[in-house]
Amino acid sequence: MAPYRHFTDKAALLAAVANRGFEILRDELVAADNSPDASEALFAQGMAFIDFARAHPALFRLMYSDHYGGAVTDAVRATYEVLARRVAGIRPEHVAAATLACRSLAQGLATIVLDGRLAPAGPGDIAIAVRLLVSGLASDVV
Repeated sequence: MAPYRHFTDKAALLAAVANRGFEILRDELVAADNSPDASEALFAQGMAFIDFARAHPALFRLMYSDHYGGAVTDAVRATYEVLARRVAGIRPEHVAAATLACRSLAQGLATIVLDGRLAPAGPGDIAIAVRLLVSGLASDVV
């Protein structure tokens, strides 16, 4: 009963847990974003996102669940902003679309990995997929 002294209901408790997950994810994305080369930093962010999901599968699923995933909080925005700032250095003319592509790939790959649906691709193909997206963003083709 102790949690209910701090939260109005189960949904509020789960939202707080998910919110904390986004704070942790943001910190991991910032730590990964340490290369002066924009493409390498973006690649590192993508891999950090997937590694976060692997390390915290239940938390990741909660963060992106129907119960919490639609919420917009400062913590959710902060994870997006880390990615968007890096993308802006690579594709300033298409920041929103390019950020959506990066977020979709990372979140999709993380979900595929957690669901055990990677085959016929192998674990090494995850990094290749992230590199392909990053190299595509860095190219002049739109």
